[in-house]
Amino acid sequence: MTTTDVKALKTRLISLLSERSVRRGDFTLSSGKKSHYYIDARRTTMSADGLALVGELGLAAIRTLGWKTDAVGGLTLAADPVAYAIAMTSQRKPPIVNAFSVRKEPKTHGTGRQIEGCFEKGMSVVIVEDTITTGGSAVRAAEAVQTAGGTVSGVLVLVDREEGGVQALRAAGHAVHALLSIKDLGL
Repeated sequence: MTTTDVKALKTRLISLLSERSVRRGDFTLSSGKKSHYYIDARRTTMSADGLALVGELGLAAIRTLGWKTDAVGGLTLAADPVAYAIAMTSQRKPPIVNAFSVRKEPKTHGTGRQIEGCFEKGMSVVIVEDTITTGGSAVRAAEAVQTAGGTVSGVLVLVDREEGGVQALRAAGHAVHALLSIKDLGL
């Protein structure tokens, strides 16, 4: 994918996120922090056109960065559409990258797994996240993967709120790349 193609796709993604996902008001984030805006990225990442853009941009970024990956995934629910979009795009643009979801806690029934989907011990994976504030969700997902015998090649974030999450992940030893920041969304 050319630089011009990436720029055009990012422009379209910024437009969708701004239109559908950015809300202004008083919010408490999952990190517990207070904010005057909220990015409900799922309103974009769960739409057909949003899935197409996220899949193209996410897969292109992973390949451009040279991250070895057998699968992509993260903490359910926010990471799920990002992972599925990248996996679906890879089917059209091999090599194929499958997807997985990390539960907040292991199941108490059935297989008792914390990681569901296409994940096996020994895999190299990329953790994905829709929006990052403190990095807590991505850290939990990475820890679950490592505990299950996987290797984390990197963490791919759709939108960085620029509140220390990227730095926290890097301090934990993870390579991180954000497709967009709040500045791109005019926040």
